[in-house]
Amino acid sequence: METRTLGNTGLELPILSFGASSLGQEFRQVDLDEALKSVQVALDCGMNFIDTSPYYGRGMSEVLLGPALRGIPRDSYILGTKLGRYDGMHFDFSAKRVVESVDVSLHRMGVEHLDIILCHDIEYVEMSQIVEETIPALRKIQEQGKVRFIGMSGYPMNIFRYVLDRTDLDVVLSYNHYTIQNTMFADLVPYLKDKGVGIMNAAPFSARLLTNAELPPWHKATDEVRSICSAAAKHCEAAGGDIAQLALQFSVANPDMTTCVTGSANPDRVRQWAEWIGEPMDETLLAEVQEILKPIHNWFYIEGRPENNDPIDA
Repeated sequence: METRTLGNTGLELPILSFGASSLGQEFRQVDLDEALKSVQVALDCGMNFIDTSPYYGRGMSEVLLGPALRGIPRDSYILGTKLGRYDGMHFDFSAKRVVESVDVSLHRMGVEHLDIILCHDIEYVEMSQIVEETIPALRKIQEQGKVRFIGMSGYPMNIFRYVLDRTDLDVVLSYNHYTIQNTMFADLVPYLKDKGVGIMNAAPFSARLLTNAELPPWHKATDEVRSICSAAAKHCEAAGGDIAQLALQFSVANPDMTTCVTGSANPDRVRQWAEWIGEPMDETLLAEVQEILKPIHNWFYIEGRPENNDPIDA
């Protein structure tokens, strides 16, 4: 699989990476054997960057990755996890918890170091703590060799400028903001490149919004957004295509996005994604779908504290 260099880290990430949130049953109940097999299929397909978090399944994702990765040479895959978010509204970005969280993640996954660790969903807390306490604590752990590179992830675009205007990071991960419906993350690329930060994109399907699958109950899409996306999906189907394939190909195609992270506990689905990105994108169909989605282009929702979000008229 094609790879791209992640900022100044020197890491070569596949253009499509495996997100392990599905192993934590964030979208549906999973079959244990299939979940474990999906990890191996991802690696076999070249998706050798694995992204997880202690929040996914409240530890379940990391726990399952332990046996899934057992016996696989550590230098054959790149592993990233997160810290700070542990349950629905349970956040702890204190220096003490940073140390504990890294050690617990290492133990769960049976590894001695992490390639990437991200502060998870920082829009839910006072972001000054991230700058003044969390990141300095992570730098100390980085010096110990337990983590190679540090960064942050979250939903609003505002959080990235807030932190990077005040401190240095190696990488950032954004989700739902570089898709065929929302391209706000692309507007931030020049700023991130100027800072020398590695750029990772996630969720090309916008949590199933850009697929034919049923949305999870927690999805925040409005009735208008659901209706327009459904119309776009039906248009693809009538043209003999699949909106999910188009969505994935679009998100992967941008060379400014080092990698696109998405995941499934269904090994057949993972294999299908790897096949899709090797096929040419239907540019005509893409233009038609983007026209249908135009009324909701860059639609977003509020996540976390209101003061940490983007202006609603952006």
